[in-house]
Amino acid sequence: MNNEKVWKVKDPGDRNDVKHLSAELNVDMTVANLLAQRNVHTFEEAKAFFRPRLADLHDPFLMKDMDKAVERLHLAIERQEKVLIYGDYDVDGTTSVSMLYLFLKDYIEQLDFYIPDRYSEGYGISPKSIEFAADNHYTLVIVIDCGIKAIEKIAYARTRHLDYIICDHHNPGDRMPDAVAVLDPKRPDCTYPFKELSGCGVGFKFLLAYCIRYDKPIPKLYDLLDLVVVSIASDIVPVVGENRVLAYYGLKKLNSNPSTGLKTLINNSGIASTEISINDIVFKIGPRLNAAGRIEHGKKSVELLICEDQEAANRMGEEINSFNEIRKSLDRDITQEALDLIANSEELTARKSTVLYNRDWHKGVVGIVASRLTDVYYRPTVILTESNGMATGSARSVKNFDLYEAIDYCSDLLESYGGHMYAAGLTMKIENIKRFESRFEEFVRQNITKSQQVQTIDVDAKLQLSEITPKFTRILKQFEPYGPHNMTPVFITEDVFDAGTSRVVGKNGEHLKLDLVEPNGSSKRFPGIAFSQADKFPLIESGLPFDICYSIVENEFRGRTSMQLLVRDIKKR
Repeated sequence: MNNEKVWKVKDPGDRNDVKHLSAELNVDMTVANLLAQRNVHTFEEAKAFFRPRLADLHDPFLMKDMDKAVERLHLAIERQEKVLIYGDYDVDGTTSVSMLYLFLKDYIEQLDFYIPDRYSEGYGISPKSIEFAADNHYTLVIVIDCGIKAIEKIAYARTRHLDYIICDHHNPGDRMPDAVAVLDPKRPDCTYPFKELSGCGVGFKFLLAYCIRYDKPIPKLYDLLDLVVVSIASDIVPVVGENRVLAYYGLKKLNSNPSTGLKTLINNSGIASTEISINDIVFKIGPRLNAAGRIEHGKKSVELLICEDQEAANRMGEEINSFNEIRKSLDRDITQEALDLIANSEELTARKSTVLYNRDWHKGVVGIVASRLTDVYYRPTVILTESNGMATGSARSVKNFDLYEAIDYCSDLLESYGGHMYAAGLTMKIENIKRFESRFEEFVRQNITKSQQVQTIDVDAKLQLSEITPKFTRILKQFEPYGPHNMTPVFITEDVFDAGTSRVVGKNGEHLKLDLVEPNGSSKRFPGIAFSQADKFPLIESGLPFDICYSIVENEFRGRTSMQLLVRDIKKR
């Protein structure tokens, strides 16, 4: 187990540029430096960053095939065809399907949705869904958040007289599916300026294009931005450019007047009285929506998200909450079993990788367990279980180590695999597990570098605690919404002391509640919380100075909001 962390301060960039920006915006050098790190270099760029506007969204018709998609949708509405919306079982998929359904139900009488079963149908357009659409006389299927590589499936669907519009945001293969329209900003022949939309974001642009072309009320579409921000947060897409604009207004809607289904999830998550952030979506709302697909069926999430009756939504919300409790229990138990397996084996502990198999582990949580083990042991990890007579599972990686390449090295032992540098899924015959384990370890051992085996914390700037003024925290708050490419700023302050009142807290005494002071004689105390770092308490109470690495967060307690340091790591001077 490697708990050591390296603090890596980002390059501050050109000091003169930062100085100029500081003067132009009338902000201190630290704030100007934070903006420069986020590619904000001018007054105009800062204005767009701090004051996002829906008017800044790109023309949706810049997206390849948008004309075709809008015309085919209009034709379906004119003819009152039977239309099916098809989407993935994860949060991006279920929010996308819900958004399309809630918008189109006022225009299409015979409208329904289809979410594939995670276990019997798997990811993407399933053959079963094509048969369902054809047998039930649908003529148009709108696919969202998948389908970009479904070449054979779409070819077969055409023989069943089905038209498909595909809205996806994943990387395409060498060929495009032969659908009526394929909307994907990552198509090599698509010149759309922003490439990082979520699946729901692509669907939003499709509906926006329809509203523009056929003069439909755009505010009605903007009312669905609370679903869009849930997709953006949960799918971990960069919160820059259009995603920042959509997330900004989506959070406004989520905090002021969320849809009935989302309001129910907010109440069940215990965040109704707080200002909901991207983090709340990632850790509270998203997992509940995902739990339905992991434990029972993803369509349950859509049913809740499109529900407009509060009583019915409350009943559905309770059911989804129970799925989430089951998911948490499975996740906790399986993670502990996996950790025990490693801790009780010198051979497993000494490895550079983790590969574990247990036929009884629940398939719906193996990805979460792989992530948790990667956090603890900080090495490439594969967690496998049995499904349909095969070993199947999920893999996670550490920073800068190409997991996909490692799995590809073992491809002759696999039935199927897919993914990217940091996450992958794979299936193999049960008798191949041992050989896979040793081949995977061989590749990792030969290719992983020393620096890749140590967790790095990227730090934005060094700061004195005295610089954390009300004005500074007010400006920092305007950097929200945070997310990939605009992460919560991380700071280092060196040479701090315990004020004498820091203590160990938590049910099992695992956390630290800190009160910190600087050595400049000021009596001002800075409160902090350090989760899972109780082992550092002897250093804190020794009276010696130490360094902290932290973010600045708001702490709400009994209706009062105060500033708090979220301490990520503590080091001896």
